[in-house]
Amino acid sequence: MVTIGIDPIIVHIGSFAIRWYSLMVMLAALVGVLWVWKAAQKAGIAGDYAFTLAIWAIPGGILGSRLTHILDQFSYYAANPAAMIGGEGEAITGAVLGGTLAVWIGSKVHKYPFGKLMDLTAPGMILAQFIGRIGCTINGDAYGLPTSGPLAIIYTHPNSFAPLGVPTLPSVWFEMAWDLLVFAALMVFRGRLKPDGSLFMVYLAMYNFGRFFIDFTRTNQPWLFGLHQAQVITLLVLIVVIPMLIARVRWQRPQNVSNVDQAAANP
Repeated sequence: MVTIGIDPIIVHIGSFAIRWYSLMVMLAALVGVLWVWKAAQKAGIAGDYAFTLAIWAIPGGILGSRLTHILDQFSYYAANPAAMIGGEGEAITGAVLGGTLAVWIGSKVHKYPFGKLMDLTAPGMILAQFIGRIGCTINGDAYGLPTSGPLAIIYTHPNSFAPLGVPTLPSVWFEMAWDLLVFAALMVFRGRLKPDGSLFMVYLAMYNFGRFFIDFTRTNQPWLFGLHQAQVITLLVLIVVIPMLIARVRWQRPQNVSNVDQAAANP
C-alpha cells in the first residue's frame, strides 16, 4: 500500500487556492503545445501552426471537459445552476472530444491540414494526459474502489478528494500506465499509417479501449445502462472509430521527413 499525505493545495492567496492539479494541467498543456511545435517543424510544417492550434484546442478542451462533468452530475447542477460557473469538476473524455472539435473548426477557418496536424498531435496528447494524471494522483480525485489487497492508495490529507484513510485501488495509476503504453504504440506507428489522421484515430481507439475497462475500478456513479458516463462516451467513440480504422487505414514504410507534402507548409 502507498500512503499519500501531500496537501493538494500548494498555496492559498486570500480565498483563492492554487492546487498541484492546476499546475500539472498547465504543464501538460505546455508539453502538448511544444510537442506539436517540434513535430510540425520536423515534418516541414510551419511551427506557428502549433500555437494557432493551441488557441483553439485549449478553450475547446476546457469547455468540453466542464460540460461533460456537468452532464454527469446534472441533478446536482440543475438544483445549483450557479455552481456551473467555475468550481471543481472536469472530465478528460470531454476535454479530448471538445479540444478535437475545436481544432477541426479552427482548421476549417485557417485552412490547415487537420488530419496531418492531429497525427502530429496524438503522441503529445497522450503524454499530456499522463502528466495531468500526476495532478489527479495528488488531488485524490480519481480514486478507485475500496480494496483490502496490497495494491492500494491511502489518502490522509484532509484537502484530498478521496476518502481519508480508506485503501482504494490505484485507478489513476492504471490509466497512467495505459497512457504510457499508448504513447509507445503511437511512436512505433508514427509515419507508417495512411491516410492522414490515421495515427490520431489509433490514439482515440487505444485510449478509449483502455479507459472503458479501467473505469470498472473507479467509484463513479452509473450514468446509463449501468455504465459510468466515461464508459458510455468511450463506447460511442469506439463504435465510430474502429470501423473507420478497419475501412481506411493502411500500413506503409515510413517516409523521409524531407518528402513530406510541402503544400501543408504553404496552404
